[in-house]
Amino acid sequence: MKRVAISTLGCKTNQFESAAMIEQLKAAGYSIVPFCEPADIYIINSCTVTARTDAETRRLIRRARRLNLASRIVATGCYAQVAPGELEKMPELDSVLGNREKLNISSLLESTEHSVSDITAISQAEPLKLTSFAEHTRAFLQIQNGCNSFCSYCIVPYARGASRSVSPADILQGMRDLAANGFKEIVLTGIHLGAYGLDLPLPTSLTALVGQIDAEFIVPRLRIGSVEPNEVSEELLALMAQSKSICPHLHLPLQSGSDSVLKRMGRPYGSDFFRNLIGRISAALPEAFIGADVIAGFPGETEAEFNETVKMCEELPFSDLHVFPYSSRPGTKAAGMPGHLPAQIVTERAARLRSIAKMKKTRFLERFAGKELGVLVQGYDEKTGYCRGLSRNYIQTTFAGEKSFTNEEVTILITGCNGDVCSGSSTGGKALSGLTAT
Repeated sequence: MKRVAISTLGCKTNQFESAAMIEQLKAAGYSIVPFCEPADIYIINSCTVTARTDAETRRLIRRARRLNLASRIVATGCYAQVAPGELEKMPELDSVLGNREKLNISSLLESTEHSVSDITAISQAEPLKLTSFAEHTRAFLQIQNGCNSFCSYCIVPYARGASRSVSPADILQGMRDLAANGFKEIVLTGIHLGAYGLDLPLPTSLTALVGQIDAEFIVPRLRIGSVEPNEVSEELLALMAQSKSICPHLHLPLQSGSDSVLKRMGRPYGSDFFRNLIGRISAALPEAFIGADVIAGFPGETEAEFNETVKMCEELPFSDLHVFPYSSRPGTKAAGMPGHLPAQIVTERAARLRSIAKMKKTRFLERFAGKELGVLVQGYDEKTGYCRGLSRNYIQTTFAGEKSFTNEEVTILITGCNGDVCSGSSTGGKALSGLTAT
């Protein structure tokens, strides 16, 4: 039995696809081992959002070769899709496979040929099947792939192709399969979730799909991945507000608080729209976790434009920010724009936004001191006697508990917060639905 190790970079879609590849490889007779151990075959599931992630892929390829000089090393994922020629030049690498090739990874893994399909020619979703997941309590389910937006800084449409939706029937069956295997929380993932359903023969929407899942109550907890600001509808917020299963958690790619920068980025909304949206989310879901992506140092970003972003991030009730220093991607419109900033300025601006993010996270967590939350227990440390888990509104929590709590949603009284994690104590009850236990 050959040993295979997989390292995954990037988004939840990539994490889902790695889990699906693992399931496929196990069925084909391979043994899966940690990436840090000697293996016969190493797979690097790459990301290409920034130059830094490209460099990390190359580093992992070289690391794999050092772990076993006789191993076979395969690169797949988005970097492999958009720049196979770059990777093929690496002497450590044996094979390059594109994103579509993940569907047949078990049959291509030991091929001596590089294989990267034209992703832009694919018009229908080809969903990977998945009935298990490494976390054992939470699973990701890919419902959509690709993107039609072509924001000026983004290479993803070239790596993932056009927006393609999985049929509602296949999604519901995938949900049922995961639930039957014991998963209590499922996270819906995709590259452009808000475009879900628009390309299907019978067009539908993300809100309609989520409503179907919620009505069937397949799992106790349903979490929605990142959604574009202009695609968070009033209907979706209303559904989330009255639901017993949909987690009060939204992640929004803001990218900038400056209208002029948003326009250069090709984003389809302005700062006033975004401010209004956050107000509506806070009104509908007062205890929701609201995260956002922000890019620091976009080409031509002036000090005044950056300060507009700083002001918005300081004023709005974000729970956390994912800050990305701008990194030029060949093949994007932004790469050819004038006014690329010195690396030092980009780094300084990213650091300032991260300090705001830290403050926002601390303030959000402190709001829940003295309150009870339903926490899905993800693990138990036998040495310390402590459980770790995640609340519906995305708060990492630790508390003294029992191993039997694993994969149960229990009621926790939050007693304090330290950094990104809250501590608490079990009240002895099980939280079956809702955010705050009663």
